[in-house]
Amino acid sequence: MSEFDRLWNNIGECAVMVLSTCAENKVTSRSMSVVVYGGKFYCQTNKDYLKCRQITENPNAALCFGNYSIEGRCSIIGKPYDNPEFISAMEKSYPDAVKRWSKLPEECVLEITPILIRSWIYENNVPYIETWDFSNNTYRKKQQ
Repeated sequence: MSEFDRLWNNIGECAVMVLSTCAENKVTSRSMSVVVYGGKFYCQTNKDYLKCRQITENPNAALCFGNYSIEGRCSIIGKPYDNPEFISAMEKSYPDAVKRWSKLPEECVLEITPILIRSWIYENNVPYIETWDFSNNTYRKKQQ
């Protein structure tokens, strides 16, 4: 198994993650129900929220959960029901969110394409940082 395959296997298909966005020197963070497929991260939100305005102005975004930190580029890719793969993944992992929010006219789907993912791990009580660089398709593990 490649290091990238191992990464996706460990991340899994869904998680509640903190999404951070920034524009006009203001950083905001919010927990989101995230689904993962095709090497990208997806969530939904209201297009009128500050987060969407920030993404429109500055597509750089970050996700974090567990011992993972994900840096990437975020884009608004349409409405939930215009994205069947998204709806299918959400129904599997967060069916109540789909029922409650996905049909609302203001809802949109955010797609986060990873650029860099880091994981903090310990092996034999020694700390390491694993880094997956998607721009260069490289993996590195460095002792701290």
